[in-house]
Amino acid sequence: MAEKGAPGLSLREVAREMNVVSSALYRYFATRDDLLTALIVDAYNDLGASAERAAQRISFNDPRRQLHAAASAIRKWAKSNPNEYALLYGSPVPGYEAPQFTVEPAARVALVLGNVVAEAWRRNASEFTGNAALGSDESMKGLLETRSLDVAMPGVPERVRALSLMVWSQIFGCISFELFGHYKGTVRNARRFFNIVVDEVANLVLPPN
Repeated sequence: MAEKGAPGLSLREVAREMNVVSSALYRYFATRDDLLTALIVDAYNDLGASAERAAQRISFNDPRRQLHAAASAIRKWAKSNPNEYALLYGSPVPGYEAPQFTVEPAARVALVLGNVVAEAWRRNASEFTGNAALGSDESMKGLLETRSLDVAMPGVPERVRALSLMVWSQIFGCISFELFGHYKGTVRNARRFFNIVVDEVANLVLPPN
């Protein structure tokens, strides 16, 4: 994948690199797509576990530090595993459609943010109501798929859920820009810039310190 990208992945070439006959690999993966799926599930679980561990080290009484810890863990994982990150969040592989069972491992990292925001909401609901950026639930009607968000963020108002998705998009967008070289010539200190971004987006969904 590092040399040719995910679309160029070939079971025969993998077998050749391993010095085994291709039939040996076909015992485990019937097609290239089966191998891609295994790689995707493994990467999602590894990323999710990294974010979970980072968030769990911080008390729920400090949701901003929790968010920072999880975001930093995601960035660190992405920089350590750029090919896997590109497989998950880069361009789709032509002709490949991920099976339904990949949804659960894919959701692990998103659930980390959902848990941080949902817990902060339960503990400090009155402080959220004063945040003008939250808008109103009425303005968010019909915007989101509520079924999955009911599981990830139970009891959290629609407007807070919508802003949480914006926060997640900003965090992953910032990581992708850095990883794929879009900050070259503009950002000198990517780590510091990333921390500032997380600080700013935290204001959308978390009460003030």
